[in-house]
Amino acid sequence: MAQTRCMIVEDQVLIGMSLEAFLEDAGFEVAGIFMSNVQALQWLEDDAPDVAILDIMIRDGTSLEIARALKCRGVPFAVYSGLPSKADCPPELQNVPWLEKPASREILLSVLGGLARPENDAIVLNSELS
Repeated sequence: MAQTRCMIVEDQVLIGMSLEAFLEDAGFEVAGIFMSNVQALQWLEDDAPDVAILDIMIRDGTSLEIARALKCRGVPFAVYSGLPSKADCPPELQNVPWLEKPASREILLSVLGGLARPENDAIVLNSELS
């Protein structure tokens, strides 16, 4: 069975590396640590993750353009930010799980697991029940 592929958008090197190591240990395939809009959007031109984690404030501004691109592709994502969630957040971030740094690994894994829910698991499960 294929691993769930997670895109990490984080401009703090140590946080990105920590997320990458944790997610790989938890069984995810990590699709790069992208530190800027330019890097992430360039990668998204030819590829797509199954899920993503976005820091809001990154090197070259906010990650709203990345959020927009992910929503257009139907890729679920969570925000992982040092900023608190706001009721009047931009449309790209409405109804998106928001985790304030530092979030526990258990919470992070629970949120990403809820976002992932690969349809292949349901197909495999149904064929095993038949």
